[in-house]
Amino acid sequence: MKVSASFLSSKNIPKDIEKLDSTDVDFIHVDVIDGEFAPKKTMPFREMKNIYKYTSKRLDVHLMCNYPSKYINDYSELSCEYISFHIESKEDINKNIKLVKEYGIKCGLAISPETKVSSLIPYLPYIDSILVMSVVPGQGGQAFIEETENKLEEIKDLLQEYNLDITINVDGGINDITRQKCNLCDIVTSGSYILNSDDFQDRINKLR
Repeated sequence: MKVSASFLSSKNIPKDIEKLDSTDVDFIHVDVIDGEFAPKKTMPFREMKNIYKYTSKRLDVHLMCNYPSKYINDYSELSCEYISFHIESKEDINKNIKLVKEYGIKCGLAISPETKVSSLIPYLPYIDSILVMSVVPGQGGQAFIEETENKLEEIKDLLQEYNLDITINVDGGINDITRQKCNLCDIVTSGSYILNSDDFQDRINKLR
């Protein structure tokens, strides 16, 4: 299991990113929130670009934005493994998938808890990752939504049916207990569970 660490709930982002850089965490998860798609607006890109220097890890960028194309160009400048945007966004999905991939970056589609798995079907041949939200987008520290486990099974069945190898990432409320409900995933994204610890590496180990 790969681990992506979110700093959305961090009180000291540079310090926490620096601490994460000294662990074997696979990715730094960057939440980008526009204040419209989800209520909590995150730092502007110019600040993130400055903070980015504190890590050598690859980034897993999650755009919680109505208009992802406004942000894709900027974040393509950084060392991104994935850029994921929401299927519920207000722009042309195929156009934005193409835009991400033009930069040589893996493209993910994020899906909110209330959205049906079937909505992913038209885009499956073109994406590299599915980011499954196990909390309501936009706020750190929420509890894992139990129905997510069923959604993961549905996605796994769908990928087998279409014979597709797409990475599944789960984001929200992930700790050592809820991690056990995510065995069908390739990546778990965790924020508060890691950051609210004196030993980041120990928490990361427990998520693997």
